[in-house]
Amino acid sequence: MALIAWFKDIKKEDVDVVGGKGANLGEMYNIPLPVPPGFVVTAESFGKFLNTGIASKIFPALMELKAEETEKIENVSKQVREYILGSQMPKEVIEEIKEAYENLDVDPDVANALKGSALNIITSGRGTAVVAVRSSATAEDLPEASFAGQQDTYLNIKGPDNVVDAVKRCWASLYTARAIYYRIKNNFPHDKVLIAVVVQKMIHSEVSGVMFSINPSTNDESEIVIEGAYGLGDAVVGGEVSPDNYIVDKASKTIKSKKIAKQSWMYDREAAGGKTKRQLSEERGGRQKLSDEGILKLSELAIAIETHYEKPMDMEWAVEANKIYIVQARPVTTINKAPVENVETFEHKEPEGEAILEGLGASPGMASGKVKLVKEASDISKVEKGDVLVAIMTSPDYVPAMERASAIVTDEGGMTSHAAIVSRELGIPAVVGTEKATQILNEGDAISVNGSTGKVFRGIVETVVEEKEEVLEKESSEEIGASDIITGTKIYMNLSEPAQIEKYKHLPFEGIGLMRVEFIITDYIKMHPLALIARGESNVYVVKLAEGITKVASQIDNRPLTVRFSDFKTNEYANLEGGKEYEPHESNPMIGWRGVSRYVSSDYEEAFRLECAAMKKVRENYKNVHVMLPFVRNVTEVRKALEIMKEEGLENTSDFHVYLMAEVPSFAILAEEFAELPITGCSIGSNDLTQLVLGVDRDSAKLAKMGYFDERNNAVKKAISMIIKGFHKAGKTVSICGQAPSVYTEFAEFLVKEGIDAISLNPDTVIKTRLLIASTERKILLGKVRM
Repeated sequence: MALIAWFKDIKKEDVDVVGGKGANLGEMYNIPLPVPPGFVVTAESFGKFLNTGIASKIFPALMELKAEETEKIENVSKQVREYILGSQMPKEVIEEIKEAYENLDVDPDVANALKGSALNIITSGRGTAVVAVRSSATAEDLPEASFAGQQDTYLNIKGPDNVVDAVKRCWASLYTARAIYYRIKNNFPHDKVLIAVVVQKMIHSEVSGVMFSINPSTNDESEIVIEGAYGLGDAVVGGEVSPDNYIVDKASKTIKSKKIAKQSWMYDREAAGGKTKRQLSEERGGRQKLSDEGILKLSELAIAIETHYEKPMDMEWAVEANKIYIVQARPVTTINKAPVENVETFEHKEPEGEAILEGLGASPGMASGKVKLVKEASDISKVEKGDVLVAIMTSPDYVPAMERASAIVTDEGGMTSHAAIVSRELGIPAVVGTEKATQILNEGDAISVNGSTGKVFRGIVETVVEEKEEVLEKESSEEIGASDIITGTKIYMNLSEPAQIEKYKHLPFEGIGLMRVEFIITDYIKMHPLALIARGESNVYVVKLAEGITKVASQIDNRPLTVRFSDFKTNEYANLEGGKEYEPHESNPMIGWRGVSRYVSSDYEEAFRLECAAMKKVRENYKNVHVMLPFVRNVTEVRKALEIMKEEGLENTSDFHVYLMAEVPSFAILAEEFAELPITGCSIGSNDLTQLVLGVDRDSAKLAKMGYFDERNNAVKKAISMIIKGFHKAGKTVSICGQAPSVYTEFAEFLVKEGIDAISLNPDTVIKTRLLIASTERKILLGKVRM
């Protein structure tokens, strides 16, 4: 086939030449369906480019890569893409692309028939179309579905030179780190995978979105699901806005449900190419985006496309001047292969009667026990195994009691409060933000706590033990299936209490992305490090800290273990034995003397050196242990901390990794500067980052109930995007620690779309989130989420 193929000449069997995306567009164009015109820069064009000497320059380095060499993959990816972008495209390919673009508004048969001045008259003023330039990867004897979505798409491109540049960028995107990793894991030879590029006229969409001829959440083949929002489709497929959701019954062709989202802005097309954000009035943003008539017309197209392909389909659509266009379609080929929806949420039976308290369900499950009111750390000794710990809010000092408790109930706090996080890690139910639990509940009251619904009842539920056993049995069976699932995004686990590793070591995680040492200090050391130093007992601190870390490192079969240096706040340090003598009073410890600012202070540096000594001691026997610096504020303090670590024998190398916690807005703003430091990467602390970006106290029950604390806020997502882009630009890795990816499907999609390298989760969500990420990556591979 030629270097260029017009839609009219393409059929669905032409995957090896134009890729799956190009083949499906050509197929639909010729049915015919309302598909905007376009052409494909064929795989032959890319092959011609490789044969100019590019292949011999890039494939040797690619062939040597191994899946576990994350840093090396990043470096090679960067070098290969830079080499491709800096190389000259063959002249004949450039000429063919430009000629096709300039004739985009002319019928191809007419263009072929006319020559010379006649064609020049017809094409006068052409070459100004606004187009979408989309990657369409293919391979010999390999399905397109394996590669779709891993490469780039460029929208609102205008002008022949810009189109040529976008095509080359699509070619380069065949060698992103994610795509390279995927091919290695699935044994796809790099030199057998080619790429075609679709150039299609853009629709100036008033409303746009996605559509499925099967319900992707439930696998219900009787339902069509349509999502839509105002403006260009980038915002919907990129997860930047919450779209309207419409469900249509396929048999009766009636609308079953409508969920109308509030949209505050939309993407609009700029006259000169590119796009811009336009604000929407509250009244317009709250309207139904697509008319009922439009919903039913789209559903008819979904049925027609599914009938033609004889399989469930995933489509993108756009509306311009009241006319509906289909701009993409792909088979939903893996819809029944272990979707995340197969992980059922266990429905606990609640006792009859009214709930006496209601708050936020922060850790799932149901438990009963006697109330033990804990007003301060000195009260924790009265909590016995099976009691329900009730407090205004918990702190690290409460952890020994929390481990004995059957459930936790607090007055204050949100989904990311200390009580919520620790309860999830311990696997016990928790209800937070009740506002008045300590006032209503009395010492010794018998209560039942439902951490799934956020309700607290009087009395004991006898079925709780039975249900717990059923859940554990169910999770064990799910683990078998989940452990076989490969994801491009690494799934790590968070851990706080070393003893918990026995319970969770068999879960399907690829390493521990965050081990906190605070619980080792409060449970086993119990004394302020400076007080130990003053008593001449520095070695006690080093040995016990090393023992706690070793307990975990020895149980995870050489999987990586990233230990975060201590991040107590001043009030928490003051509660340690001897702590009040060394800790200043701060009115707002959350943003006070903590993290790296503490390590580099002359008042605390000696204690930080003890932590370094403990890490070095552990690494004498366990080379899988790495470290992370918390609550980083500026580059200067990190340099000082790294220098101290180097003096103590800890320096970032190929087999010892130093990471930074990204929790402060300044980190996002200066991501590229932090990335240039001698470190391996960073881990986004979504809890602190969210509260500091939004100016919301994450422990405020009132604000949590009002919805102010939300990782999905666009400001938080933008900060995360800046961090990922800044670090990836420098070839450094980025992970995230937090619950949002396991709670919100759209947030997981956002992270995977942005290219997050790893997600570290509390143990209770590892299985569910591994399946969710696998499902999300399949959607990306099938093109639902654009990379």
